[in-house]
Amino acid sequence: MIETLVWIALALGAIGVYLSWTAGRLDRLHSRMDAARAALDAQLVRRASVVLEVATSGVLDPASSLVLYEAAHAARQAEEEHREVAESELSQALRAVFEDADQVEAVKEAPGGEVAAEELAAAVRRVPMARRFHNDAVRAARALRRHRKVRWFRLAGHAPFPLAFEMDDEPPVFLADRP
Repeated sequence: MIETLVWIALALGAIGVYLSWTAGRLDRLHSRMDAARAALDAQLVRRASVVLEVATSGVLDPASSLVLYEAAHAARQAEEEHREVAESELSQALRAVFEDADQVEAVKEAPGGEVAAEELAAAVRRVPMARRFHNDAVRAARALRRHRKVRWFRLAGHAPFPLAFEMDDEPPVFLADRP
């Protein structure tokens, strides 16, 4: 009788340790996802700031400046539920304005334009990477949260179900190429 109780206690202890380890792993995935989201937000804000700087610098024609300014301003001011759309529209505006190499060269030839073009190129290259890191973290957290043990024992607690950040982040060809 005592031997049976010892085995049951050991089995319950092993199950408890396993569930605790799984909950810790899920917590680490949520932390990784939060850090990746913060990095993505920082890169999106950086991109919008650089675009605003270029749009107001006077190196572009007025129509291009206005298109970029409005898209960047909308992206910075967008509410969370509309952010993906606003950021996609900024990507589309960047591709429309910098669809040919002449526009990029015009920015580079202006005083201070070389630095502005480099900053803009770096910003548009970093956004897809940051989004990919975030979505990879979301994918890993979702995969673990789909397991029965996580659902049955409510190991995720009250954390919201992770959502990927889906947007058009294709950079303009002439800005994405490294010099």
